[in-house]
Amino acid sequence: MKLTKLTLHTSLSPALLHLYNVSNSIVVIIDVLRATSTIATVLHNGAKCIIPVDSVAECIRIGKQIEGITAGERDGQVAEGLSYGNSPFEYPPEFVKGKTLVLTTTNGTKLLHMALDKGAKKIITGSFGNLTAVCNYLIEQKRDVILGCAAWKDRVNIEDTLFAGAVINRIKDHFEINCDGSQIAETMYLDAKDDLFEFLKNKDASHYHRLTNFGLEKDIRYCLTEDAANVLCVYEGGKLIVG
Repeated sequence: MKLTKLTLHTSLSPALLHLYNVSNSIVVIIDVLRATSTIATVLHNGAKCIIPVDSVAECIRIGKQIEGITAGERDGQVAEGLSYGNSPFEYPPEFVKGKTLVLTTTNGTKLLHMALDKGAKKIITGSFGNLTAVCNYLIEQKRDVILGCAAWKDRVNIEDTLFAGAVINRIKDHFEINCDGSQIAETMYLDAKDDLFEFLKNKDASHYHRLTNFGLEKDIRYCLTEDAANVLCVYEGGKLIVG
């Protein structure tokens, strides 16, 4: 009897997530610039946990309730009413160790809540910073996988697609991949992998453009660095914790 392989699909935008069987899969939330890169960094640097929320008001409310760090952005800049933004450099170990961060972002935390609403049972977050941890986990779990790109306000973006491609390139032998989104992602990654930053720059990627206009080239370079914060970030009981 032929064993059927596990499946892997890539949703290139939150607007496409409803097309996939979320409830039976591990969903990887991908928001490379910068939410999931910051999440990995914060947990790697010793934070107790991160509470991802989908609105600024909720972020402020919970932050006051638990005396946590309120953080997040809208359109790439610190959201009004919050203490900190979405740059990984804002969260060194001496600041975050043992603390709880309440985080809201334009795309990443929104997609996480969308996946929950659609019945996702297992959610992790992925970025180049924790690429190896993500890949190892997906292979070990032996479950179907959906790589969910947070994109930018439902518009497909290059950097999240590149990360999906990097994951696929590493783990594809363990999965049945009959998914054009996944093929596009891996093809793009193979073209870009020698210098991801230059690839984004040469393509004038929209979020590259947006963040460099804010003087955040250093953030972009860090967010494209493999295994800079190589911890598994798992969503459990309303919180992101180290798996």
